[in-house]
Amino acid sequence: MSTVVNPDLNAKLVKFGNKSEWNECYHCGNCTAVCSLTENENLFPRKVIRQLQMGLKDKFNSNIDPWLCYYCGDCSETCPRDANPGEMMMSARRYLTSVYDWTGLSGLFFKSVPALIIAFVLVAVSIIGVGYAKQFNLESIMEFGHVFEKMLIFSVVVLILIPNIFHMFWLTIIKEKIKAPFLLYVKGIWDLFLHMFTQKKSLKCEKNTFRWFEHLLVVFGYILLLITTVFLNWFSTENTYIIWFGYIVGGLVFIITFDFILERVKKKKELSKFSHPSDWLFVIWLFLMGFTAFIVRILIDTDLISNNLWLYIVHLIVIAQWGILIVPFGKWTHFLYRSFAVYFANIKSAELNS
Repeated sequence: MSTVVNPDLNAKLVKFGNKSEWNECYHCGNCTAVCSLTENENLFPRKVIRQLQMGLKDKFNSNIDPWLCYYCGDCSETCPRDANPGEMMMSARRYLTSVYDWTGLSGLFFKSVPALIIAFVLVAVSIIGVGYAKQFNLESIMEFGHVFEKMLIFSVVVLILIPNIFHMFWLTIIKEKIKAPFLLYVKGIWDLFLHMFTQKKSLKCEKNTFRWFEHLLVVFGYILLLITTVFLNWFSTENTYIIWFGYIVGGLVFIITFDFILERVKKKKELSKFSHPSDWLFVIWLFLMGFTAFIVRILIDTDLISNNLWLYIVHLIVIAQWGILIVPFGKWTHFLYRSFAVYFANIKSAELNS
């Protein structure tokens, strides 16, 4: 198979937030040496930087190494040339997200803040329009919100996320001519879900223990909040256990995400020094989702929701923007692609070493 050199590859990554001086890299190997996640098959981030410098677009698109990086910041802190390889890997993940996405919207939103703002405004206007169509009737709008969330989850998974994962599989496994037996895929399913929900591999990064614990709590808090609000119908239930369970997970989500926001504001750690708009949107909207859900339930329990319908509409807008824009086309997809990258990497390793 011929290799296509694309001199514009770096220009593409710049549009995805790559402001690092990657071309200063002279491949001393320091970043690879200090990275606790480097393995024989994954000599990152140096291999990724080399592909970028040479403009090897096809190889870059099929490379899953950027997803195996958890960005502890060691490589950037110790780089003698200030090439900032950690941030380059972050930009590579945004770029690859756009490569997998069949709609092209991920690339548009990552590269254009105005386009993203317009999309957020359109979603907000649509939800307000629904409220107007239902004459701002509380019961009718809340019933719509409950059905809407279910349909949104199903639609995003079936129409966006699953096709994108298959595209990722095509680029990283099929196109790379990895012919692994079916049994390897079956055996790897447990690890797939284990990494998806725990990201335990990040524990190899010495600085990541507390950060890993926070991410673990927010992942389970987010999932449980989703189950509580959507499937246990938290806003309509009178079950005391469900109500208090919802309070706990809602509070957990907005407290931890508030800490994430503070870290990005302070910029004391290497991994918080450079924030792309998508990084801000992810943590702020996750915070707003937990916070507004918490407040809406308090208003329901104090019989004040009828006089504060606008707060439920704000919550519904946040949910709609999160589900329509951030989950399928924003940083949330890291949760999915990183998990499948570990899964595919294990399959490739097992096949190549068999």
